[in-house]
Amino acid sequence: MRGTRLAAAALALGLGLAACGGSSDSGDAGSGSTGDGAQLKVGLAYDIGGRGDQSFNDSAARGIDRAKQEFGLDIKELEAGAGESEAIKEDRLRQLAEGGYTTVIAVGYAYATSLAKVAPDYTDVQFALVDSEDATGDNIANIVFAEEQGSFLVGVAAALKSTTDKVGFIGGVNTPLIQKFEVGFTAGVKQVKPDAEVQVKYLTEPPDFTGFNDPAKGETAANGMFDAGVDIVYAAAGGSGNGVFKAAKAKGKLGIGVDSDQYNLPGLAEVKDVILTSMIKKVDVGVYDFISSVKDGEFAKGVKVYDLEQGGVDYATSGGKVDDIKAQLDDFKKQIVDGTIKVPAQK
Repeated sequence: MRGTRLAAAALALGLGLAACGGSSDSGDAGSGSTGDGAQLKVGLAYDIGGRGDQSFNDSAARGIDRAKQEFGLDIKELEAGAGESEAIKEDRLRQLAEGGYTTVIAVGYAYATSLAKVAPDYTDVQFALVDSEDATGDNIANIVFAEEQGSFLVGVAAALKSTTDKVGFIGGVNTPLIQKFEVGFTAGVKQVKPDAEVQVKYLTEPPDFTGFNDPAKGETAANGMFDAGVDIVYAAAGGSGNGVFKAAKAKGKLGIGVDSDQYNLPGLAEVKDVILTSMIKKVDVGVYDFISSVKDGEFAKGVKVYDLEQGGVDYATSGGKVDDIKAQLDDFKKQIVDGTIKVPAQK
């Protein structure tokens, strides 16, 4: 049966990758190993946009790059494509498992359904699912984040810096996860300016996930907000956020980044001067920690939450635009950590 699955997965994934993405192999560096001395083989299945999205996937990539540098790993990375089926996601995970990659990381909640099907067939593989608790099992670790807490802080920053008392939120896809960003951001804005207006726009609705990788659509949505009086837009939209920054630069407005400290990313150098701050979501830390735990023989199934207290989310200070309000932001951070402020995560 294992051989049959291998043949089927190889054929299906070969067709799928030809249509929707690529892969990269790397893995002869360093001396990292499992407890029995064998080199750890790590597979990474990216979400739409892949390595180079300047946001969510790149954060995951930094985690695996750090682990490779420190431990030495045999790595295989596979990318997702726009509009792909669940069958292609499932085949991508199966290819990694069948290829001997005994540590497999599925980057993004879009893999929850496929991982729930795949994991029981490969009990010798330890899986991690980023951003979702919807797939569980003895060999699945769930890496999740308190996005609402980090978004609250950048909401405070937006409110304090806005001169029009109109700010915007652009979400890539209207899902419960991205709604956490919206709800936290709005709560932060309202904390300091209860009468401020928060305009909200989602680029696509499920099952259309192209909203995470459509800069043109992000630019159009941001322009509409800026023309309506908004002066700062927070984009939780993956690669589509690049278009938000482009619109902000053209209009003389400001944008707020997400997932990575986007001010410091080379691919955004031309627009970094309009990035007020970023909500940092340390997917790199989650990925690195997971790989480290497997290497040390300390894999733990179930949910691990990275919040403000754990250092899993934060706000960025790069560029100096929030230096004058840093004391206020840090005070709000302290209140969240000690429980004085409880940030909502749902509408």
